[in-house]
Amino acid sequence: MAFNDILKSSFLENVTSVTILDMVVALTLAFGLGVFIFLVYKKTFKGVMYSSSFGVTLIALTMISTLIILAVTSNIVLSLGMVGALSIVRFRTAIKEPLDIAFLFWSIAVGIVLAAGMIPLAVFGSAVIGVILIVFVNKKSTDNPYIVVIHCSGGDAERSVVKALEGFVRKCVIKSKTVTANSVELHYEVRLKSDDTSFVNALSRTQGVCDIVLVSYNGDYIG
Repeated sequence: MAFNDILKSSFLENVTSVTILDMVVALTLAFGLGVFIFLVYKKTFKGVMYSSSFGVTLIALTMISTLIILAVTSNIVLSLGMVGALSIVRFRTAIKEPLDIAFLFWSIAVGIVLAAGMIPLAVFGSAVIGVILIVFVNKKSTDNPYIVVIHCSGGDAERSVVKALEGFVRKCVIKSKTVTANSVELHYEVRLKSDDTSFVNALSRTQGVCDIVLVSYNGDYIG
């Protein structure tokens, strides 16, 4: 083997497989669209505790996806190896909000589309998805369920407050009932007629009612 053959390396030949201009344009657009996805996530977040690290993850995930696809599209052999490498990756972080999954897939999809050179599709698609999410997620709806927790002193007070509750709300469904020697605890799922929650004040003045609590309800109930 001659000395010149030693310097001939397939690894070094791959250095120029992706041009500097392609890398700069792709990663810059990935960062910009990643920031857009992050801002949409921040605008539409409806969870209990906002995680800024998840928003930064969306930006990083967009750029990482772009980086991987740029490498894969420039080398067929590398693409086969990348499939095998990524197939053994396991993520253990629990996703608490179902909408977070959509943002994760959005970031990955944008990175893939950008690296494939479909820049108009990535930009236009992201704009449409962002507008749709902002409109529908932030849309106020009185159909959102609530849980009303009622503590009353006995059966007479229970009948009175339940009858009054049915008149104030559009839908009322019993979820649980706990009876002790001196009190009754009721959990009702209700659908409001409007955004007005002052009916809770009126119910609290019902004779025999100790206290009433109205809490937001995400649809999952554990009795």
